[in-house]
Amino acid sequence: MKGPNTTELGGNVCTDYDVIIIGGGLAGLTLATILASNNTSVLVLEAKEHPRFAVGESMILETSEMMRAAAHYFDVAEVAHLSSENYRKEVGTTHGVKKHFGFCYHKSGDEHDAENTLQAVIPKDPYGHELHIYRQDSDHAMMVNAINRGAVVKQNVDVSDIEINEHQARVFDRNGLAYSSRFVVDGGGYRSVIADKYNLRTNTSAHRSRALFTHMIGVDGYNPGRLPYPMKEGTLHHVFDGGWLWIIPFDNFKGTTNHVQSVGLVLDPDKHPEDQSVTPEVEFGRLIQQFPTVERQLRSARPIRDWVRTGTLQYGSRQVVGDRWALLGHAAGFVDPLYSKGLYLSMASVVVLAHSLLDMFARSDFDRSNLLPLERMVLRYLRRNDRLINTSFLSWSSPELWRTYSVLWLLGAYTELLKLGMLRVDAGDDRNAYVAELSKLELVGGGFGEFFQLSDTVDQKIESSVGANKRQLLEINEEVLASMNEVEWMPDPFRKILSGAPSLPRRKVRPELFTGRSGGPLGTGNYRQHFFGSRSLWNVGLVAIQQKLTYSTFSLPAHRKLR
Repeated sequence: MKGPNTTELGGNVCTDYDVIIIGGGLAGLTLATILASNNTSVLVLEAKEHPRFAVGESMILETSEMMRAAAHYFDVAEVAHLSSENYRKEVGTTHGVKKHFGFCYHKSGDEHDAENTLQAVIPKDPYGHELHIYRQDSDHAMMVNAINRGAVVKQNVDVSDIEINEHQARVFDRNGLAYSSRFVVDGGGYRSVIADKYNLRTNTSAHRSRALFTHMIGVDGYNPGRLPYPMKEGTLHHVFDGGWLWIIPFDNFKGTTNHVQSVGLVLDPDKHPEDQSVTPEVEFGRLIQQFPTVERQLRSARPIRDWVRTGTLQYGSRQVVGDRWALLGHAAGFVDPLYSKGLYLSMASVVVLAHSLLDMFARSDFDRSNLLPLERMVLRYLRRNDRLINTSFLSWSSPELWRTYSVLWLLGAYTELLKLGMLRVDAGDDRNAYVAELSKLELVGGGFGEFFQLSDTVDQKIESSVGANKRQLLEINEEVLASMNEVEWMPDPFRKILSGAPSLPRRKVRPELFTGRSGGPLGTGNYRQHFFGSRSLWNVGLVAIQQKLTYSTFSLPAHRKLR
């Protein structure tokens, strides 16, 4: 491994590294782990100290697949340990299990109607259920991984300035100490030093929201009717006109050692303006009183840390990469945590950026053009996810419209996961081929043109619902339903949601999940070609078996120990 060099700079010690990463969150530390394990000297500068509080705790299938891809293509098995409940022995008993994405739609002043429920079940096969990651433990563990791999991590270092020229980057802390590197990655979130330095911040989002959140104990369960799983065994979203509330339990499995639950409220500031005359806790309590079912679920709950109240969450950047620098994850932009896609963007960016950096170091070429695929991917994601969430908020003006639109979200997540899985299988060990295709995605919808055509049609119809009365909303919903029902490649379980089913089936490995109105289990036409190419059903079945064996409870930890 290339070691850092120490020189003198203006009376202060200046340590030279290949890469400096500003911000020791999960994404930055994952990148450090990858780079350090691939003969690159890395310094991570973290403003606070681990373990520390952080949100972004709900894993989704796409994020887990990115972690598996990182483990595979960069030979860092430990990065995949957060991708499944199968690795609980590796990550500990403070993380919760996630067997579903649950939604309960509410009308102000009314008890929740069980018919307005959706439970999007997460398949157990082939990888195991997802996790709710307790970030103070997951991020601390990844820091240890990075150090074990050879990265240098300095905590309680507040970066104040940065200078970048054609030869190097220099990072300065508030004590006047400077560090230099050949490249700098800013993973500092909204307060990105690079974004401030180069005046990169923009905000062209159609969607606007603000948030209040904390960790609590004493949160009761809520189970509306018969569902495949208790709501506590997944991520619960209470949604209503103008906002939504999350409940993420870490204490939902036998043997847990963590009885905390993450609770947060996200609001449209036009419909629910901030009341600065009261504390965040009082404001939260007043808001949930509008929804009797939610208020009763949280009646005995008590916060274990101070409440956080934010201003507007949305921001972006007019540029994501430059000569010798890149913004990572939320340093580039943020929309809303509704569908838990922020960590997916971060991990996809880690894979693309790590690959690009290793190639750039090999050629000693740090021109911005080498990183444009990353920038385009991130900016496409921010635009597409902004529309997805904005239209979701609009759909909450009516329970009928919300149910119909929820299927569009499901289709986007399903096709995205399908594309990611087949992409890794098709690329095999060819990382160049994998990253080239990954960086073309919008991270919503699997790069499938027919999905985006449907999405644009549906989004336009729902965007036209602003200011509509109840009768007009029902008419718009009928138009949206008609567009959805014309989709030949829609899986049958999703059609049942459109017809009023409260959940996806618990057992996912069944032919009808892949079956449209015609054709076999892999579908036909553009759908089959885009996702499966020339693969037969037999071949796809073998792939699923191979994946189940590769990511079983014993094989990945065994691989780590063999290293």
